[in-house]
Amino acid sequence: MFGVNPVLVIVSDRHRSINNAVQEVFPQAFHGICMYHLLNNLKTKFRNKTKELEQHYIRMVKTYNLQDFHVLFYTLCSAVPGVKEYLEAVGLDRWTRSHAPSRRYNIMATNILESLNAVLVKVRELPITAFVNEIRFLYQKWFHERRTKAGGCTSMMSKDVETKLEQRKDRAQAMGVICADQYMFDVVDGDRNYCVDMALWMCTCRKFQLDQLPCDHVLAVVRKTPYQAYDLCSLYYTREFWHETYRGVISPIPHISSWSIPQQISDFDLQPPDVRTVAGRRRKRRVPSIGEELPTPKCSRCKERGHNHATCQNPIALHPANQAECPNSTLPTHQPTHPSDQESMQHL
Repeated sequence: MFGVNPVLVIVSDRHRSINNAVQEVFPQAFHGICMYHLLNNLKTKFRNKTKELEQHYIRMVKTYNLQDFHVLFYTLCSAVPGVKEYLEAVGLDRWTRSHAPSRRYNIMATNILESLNAVLVKVRELPITAFVNEIRFLYQKWFHERRTKAGGCTSMMSKDVETKLEQRKDRAQAMGVICADQYMFDVVDGDRNYCVDMALWMCTCRKFQLDQLPCDHVLAVVRKTPYQAYDLCSLYYTREFWHETYRGVISPIPHISSWSIPQQISDFDLQPPDVRTVAGRRRKRRVPSIGEELPTPKCSRCKERGHNHATCQNPIALHPANQAECPNSTLPTHQPTHPSDQESMQHL
């Protein structure tokens, strides 16, 4: 479907089977790692440093500038011993925006996939034909809604991009611009300055070249020069490309009784795959990726992990008030309350 596409980027967790499939099917593509899956791996490995990880990790992943990344990376490594070797072994280019060899735009996580899994959590219990049909219904609805929304757009760019450009234009008004020649500009942003090259579509903050969308500093140059902001945006952000994305229609499928099946298809004897059914319940929880530990259940009876109250075999501890009376017992003693029970106990 995609062919050989050197700018294709695939984002997933660190599961070995996904990594092997990407290398076999899309050997030219860049395979990035979901930032949240890696964060969960870090929390599992460095359990006592969760606060420090959350404080620096997200900013470190999303930063565009290499200098800013190294400052954050050094701060995190100083606060969490051992994290430097762990992250370097994973590969800095696979989970950071600043080191990635291909443009990831704003796709740093697999949130869209997790959202789809959440929608299909009950549907996937259905037989395979019904499951595929439910997916078709879902995509029919989504494509229609997004096609209608894109068709109602009257601006040059998509609505989200227009909003982002307006916010950046507001921030650019407070910046100073110093012209070096017709293409090179020095932009003063607070206590820092950035170099903008309009000929190469580059800014030293690196947002312009990585997102293919004018950053604050480029818009500050646009405000002082004849350049137009829309001419500096990638075509993928335009209204036409937005509408083209959802132009295709997922057609409804009538009942099987009205299908016109070719003779060579109806004569083909298609049998289910010869697989061995594993005894027991079907697995519902996903297979954890590399470095990931799924949460273990905690018993509400004995408060220990590894089992639940239905399979708990630990003795119930006595109430602290009764432990002095029965120091060697872990179960409460039965005290007869009925008069007949008391007589029976005295007889014994």
